[in-house]
Amino acid sequence: MTTPLLTLRVRSLTWEAEGILGIELVPLQPNTLLPAFEAGAHIDLHLPDAGSGAHIRSYSLLNAPGERQRYCVAVNLDAASRGGSRWIHEQLRCGQTLAVGAPRNNFPLDEAAPLSIFFAGGIGVTPILGMIRRLEAIGRPWRLHHATRSAAHAPYVRELQALSEAAQAAGRDGALNLHFDAERGRVLDIAGLIATLPADSHVYCCGPLGMLGAFEAATATLPREQVHLEYFAAKEAAATGGGYHVELQRSARSLQVRPGETLLDRLLAEGVDVLFSCREGVCGTCEVKVLAGEPDHRDLVLSAAERAANTRMMVCCSGAKTPKLVLDL
Repeated sequence: MTTPLLTLRVRSLTWEAEGILGIELVPLQPNTLLPAFEAGAHIDLHLPDAGSGAHIRSYSLLNAPGERQRYCVAVNLDAASRGGSRWIHEQLRCGQTLAVGAPRNNFPLDEAAPLSIFFAGGIGVTPILGMIRRLEAIGRPWRLHHATRSAAHAPYVRELQALSEAAQAAGRDGALNLHFDAERGRVLDIAGLIATLPADSHVYCCGPLGMLGAFEAATATLPREQVHLEYFAAKEAAATGGGYHVELQRSARSLQVRPGETLLDRLLAEGVDVLFSCREGVCGTCEVKVLAGEPDHRDLVLSAAERAANTRMMVCCSGAKTPKLVLDL
């Protein structure tokens, strides 16, 4: 069942760093409470005219969990924008309204961890900022290594410094390491930092593909329950192999996915009403229940156990390993 969309107003737009725009969204009626969210959650913005029709784009919430009267996100102007970030930077104005999906969380925070250590790259600091705010609220220790190309590209530095000072004033670990590649002459040494961590630390990473790849390699021997990461882009190509048959149980329809096309391509071509956003399997917007068959999972949302269960799939990038799939559509 699809959750009804919220209609929110753009209360403020702020310049946060080179190419990064902050957006504050509030209810139309004062004193209205928005759906609650947990640290690490994101919302979907339904953009009305992002170049060629409606687009859905997912952005992490960076304000403190517990705030129910606003949602705050930040948008990086992507050089390879498909219309979303460019439309926001060039067309969005204060006072406009947007349709917004309720918060969803593919990157949850373990609040019971003895120590939480974060690695962020550029705009990847946004969900981590919300996590740090939550840890400060409950008095838990943390450390952050935030890497950007230069100081000009580093968003929310003052907020992070204030959180670090508050943690240390309270006698907690709140170490902040701002790493500017241009000044250091090298990228952040993730492997070296991971090697020196306390054994029971929980580690988190959100950033570009290169950083996430280095993080995964550095944490390969750590217990999986202590390693948390979120991708903004796909690691592998969408499944477009040999054709297969798909039955849509709720709508009593059948269709054939042809070689060379994605499941989402075929669903849209057949006029099936299905939500989607990133087209890369990183946001979870297009998740669909699987009733029969074995998907060829290509997403970065489901855990290994969830993939093995074969009860859900992301139709934007995943395909089929069996000749037929039955979906709850």
